[in-house]
Amino acid sequence: MSKARPTATEKSSTRSAETPRAVLFDAYGTLFDVYSVGLLAEQLFPGHGQALSLLWRDKQIEYTRLVTTSNHGAHYQPFWALTRAALVYALKRIVAPTQAAGADFEPQIERLMNQYRHLSAFPEVRDVLSALKAQGIPTGILSNGDAAMLNLAVKSAGLDGLLDHVISVDPIRKYKTHPEAYALGEQAMALRADQIVFVSSNAWDALAATWYGYQTLWVNRYQLPFEELGTEPTRSGNSLRDVLAFFPSPSFSKSLTP
Repeated sequence: MSKARPTATEKSSTRSAETPRAVLFDAYGTLFDVYSVGLLAEQLFPGHGQALSLLWRDKQIEYTRLVTTSNHGAHYQPFWALTRAALVYALKRIVAPTQAAGADFEPQIERLMNQYRHLSAFPEVRDVLSALKAQGIPTGILSNGDAAMLNLAVKSAGLDGLLDHVISVDPIRKYKTHPEAYALGEQAMALRADQIVFVSSNAWDALAATWYGYQTLWVNRYQLPFEELGTEPTRSGNSLRDVLAFFPSPSFSKSLTP
């Protein structure tokens, strides 16, 4: 029997790292619930909502990797375009076979894309950002989303004024997990990666950010295993509130309680 691998939380206790000076958050899946569109998808396509939202998300991420790694980025498209393309694929794969030939999904596509513009934030997001801001800790988003998407999502979620930076990879035309994407966080914060906590609920994102050099928090909301590639995040937890544990301040003790 192979020896059990230590959990990220256990491993973090043995790691020597300075108290971070800033926090960067992934956006989609971390601050904003990408699966909240599943409710509308179910209304539009009864019996297919969950499967549609899952495949939509998986194909969206697959497309970001495909356009980043192929032909030196010659096929790059903004995240909004890839999100729509992924939705069209998911509809063709899951819904179209159950519909009459030549069915037009354009009205439903527009409704789902509009919903994606206004994704729900997870319940603890505002409290966590407010707690960090009260302590003077710079925060930001580092996301694959293009600037228009991100700014609208932040505004719709009522997070205006709680984030110091909203960083899109779009100007460099390379999606995470490309190292140049993670470098944008260092540049914006004017700090080294090891002075910044990068927070993501996407295991692949937390892993790549750890490889890049960030201190990392993997927010494992769905009790999933971490990636099996020999590296653990600095810490893991099941809520964004766990980022406050990186900052050993008595004033944060109350903030850690929901």
